[in-house]
Amino acid sequence: MDADSDVKAGGGSSFYNKQGMGVKECENMIRRSLRTPMVKFLREQMGKTGCNIGDNFIKAVDCENSIVVCSNRLTMQDEVNQVVIHELIHAYDDCRSANLDWANCAHHACSEIRAGHLSGDCHYKREFLRGFMKIRGHEQECIKRRVMKSLVNNPNCPEPAAKDAMEAVWDTCYNDTQPFDRAP
Repeated sequence: MDADSDVKAGGGSSFYNKQGMGVKECENMIRRSLRTPMVKFLREQMGKTGCNIGDNFIKAVDCENSIVVCSNRLTMQDEVNQVVIHELIHAYDDCRSANLDWANCAHHACSEIRAGHLSGDCHYKREFLRGFMKIRGHEQECIKRRVMKSLVNNPNCPEPAAKDAMEAVWDTCYNDTQPFDRAP
C-alpha cells in the first residue's frame, strides 16, 4: 500500500443529497456524453498514450444502500477486510442517525473519525507499511491525517472548515465506539 492508498468506496448517502436518476437513464446520458467533443478528444488522447478505453470504461451504478469496493486498488485479503469494515462503520452511522448529513463537515468528520478508529485503519502495522513509523501517538495522528484526506474531497468542506469540524467533534466521535463496547 502507498502512503495513504486512495481506496474509493461509497454508500447510500451523497454529499449532495440528491435523488438522482435510474441506471438506464444514466447509461443513456453516458453514451451521449461519449459523443461530445471534449470527451471524444480526451478518449483519443488517451488512446494515443496507449490507454484505450472502451464504451464500457464508464459505468452507471446505483450506489443507494450499498458499498462499492474498487478491486484494482486492493492487493490482499487484509486490505479488503479493512475497507469493508471501514465502510460498514459509515453505513452503521448512516443507518443509526436519521439526521446524518454528509454535506455537513462535522457529520462527515465524525463518521470518518469513528471509521478510522474502529476499523483498524491506523494500526501500527498498516502505518508502518505506509511509511509512517512513529511508535507512540501514531493512531490519532493517522486518523486525523486520513480524516482530513477524506474531508477535503467533500466539496462542502474546504480545508480550514474541515480541520475546524474535525477538531470540534474529535473527543465525542473518537470515544463513540458503537456498535462495539470498546474500540476493537
